[in-house]
Amino acid sequence: MIITLADSGVPLIDQIRDQIGGLITTGILPADQRLPSVRQLASDLGAPPGTVANAYRSLESAGFPVPRTA
Repeated sequence: MIITLADSGVPLIDQIRDQIGGLITTGILPADQRLPSVRQLASDLGAPPGTVANAYRSLESAGFPVPRTA
C-alpha cells in the first residue's frame, strides 16, 4: 500500500484516512485485500500506532468497506 505523509499541517490521522479512503474508492485497494496491522503501518509510516488505529476506526465509521487488518 502506498501512503505518504507530508509535513503539511494536515493532521496525520486525516492524511492516513483520506489516502486509504481514496485507495478504496478508486478500487486500488480491493475489499478483500487486508490492510497492514496497526503496528506495521505505524512502523512503516513513522506514525504513532494510536493515530493509525483512529484512522482505521474513522474509515469504518464513515462507511468505507475497510478490509480486515492482518
